[in-house]
Amino acid sequence: MAESESGQEKTEDPTEKRLKESRDKGQIARSKELNTLAVVMVSAAGLLMVGPAMAGKMMDLMVYNFTLDREALYSTDTMGIHLLASVDLGFDVLGPLFFMVLIASLVGPILLGGWLFSAKSMAPKFERMNPLAGLKRMFSLKALVELLKALAKFLVVLAVALVVLRLRQNDLLALSGEPLPDAIEHSAWVLGWSLLILACSLILIAAVDVPFQLWDNKKKLLMTKQEIRDEYKDSEGKPEVKSRIRQLQREMAERRMMDEIPKADVVITNPTHFAVALRYDPVRSGAPIVVAKGGDFLAQKIREIATEHDVVVLESPPLARAVFYSTELDQQIPAGLYLAVAQVLAYVFQLRQYRAGEGKRPGPVPNVPIPEEFRRDE
Repeated sequence: MAESESGQEKTEDPTEKRLKESRDKGQIARSKELNTLAVVMVSAAGLLMVGPAMAGKMMDLMVYNFTLDREALYSTDTMGIHLLASVDLGFDVLGPLFFMVLIASLVGPILLGGWLFSAKSMAPKFERMNPLAGLKRMFSLKALVELLKALAKFLVVLAVALVVLRLRQNDLLALSGEPLPDAIEHSAWVLGWSLLILACSLILIAAVDVPFQLWDNKKKLLMTKQEIRDEYKDSEGKPEVKSRIRQLQREMAERRMMDEIPKADVVITNPTHFAVALRYDPVRSGAPIVVAKGGDFLAQKIREIATEHDVVVLESPPLARAVFYSTELDQQIPAGLYLAVAQVLAYVFQLRQYRAGEGKRPGPVPNVPIPEEFRRDE
């Protein structure tokens, strides 16, 4: 089992963040054998597809270059034009095959790991200049596997090449007795099929290398449990920092809440354990809104601020508990409490008129009805 520098075993699968970071650095599974297989297979298929046509054009190129007029031999301008024409014809002959091989060289790496361009992987790594690190890589397990792969590939290709030579022996010997144009086309056909058979032999090597590269890449990305915990702390934040942030948020919310208490119409209390401040604006909202609420010490603070700013404070324990548990800050009270709150607000408006000298003194605080679903015990 792989171990980290701290000695802990890497037993955990990589997280999404770890996978993304490794991909950004260009650290993904790649198989050189798969790339080689793709290039060789496409080259063999290309020779079989365009080989005869290439052979014919190569004959034309040879004839063009070996049939020169006497005047052309003594003219530097003519020789330059002849050379450019030969190069153009050469590109016309080899262009289709080169284009197919180019596409294969680009598609091959995409087959394993997908398309990836990473600037970080192109950056110079000075640690690779360390001789000790180089020796460590030379005698590592991966270096041994690469050596065994190279040896196995050599032996497999050698064995298949000997078999191909044995099978194509008659075709190769027959080339000497054929006319030159036919021999060139025949040799292109033999070369294409021989290369295709050799490419098929690489399938065995690639079939072993691809799973190994996937396993080796996953092994490198394995994480210890401590690394996962550290990553979670880095992404989610340390517990003490998150606690401090929550504390600051609560303090800011409480300050905003305290600033809203002077604008409230009434503060309903328990009388000591709970306090809720309600504001009713018939123009902006259809129902009263809870602008502040709290329990124990915070409830006492709400009552003090309300008293300082002449906000009516009423004791109605059942209603205070009902609003406290059913409604969040800056939300309207539920419809089930409309009747009870309406009676309280009516009492508050009568009290205001009395204090302003415009009405008679209201009676005691009404005993408002609380629906069963909103009742809360002390």
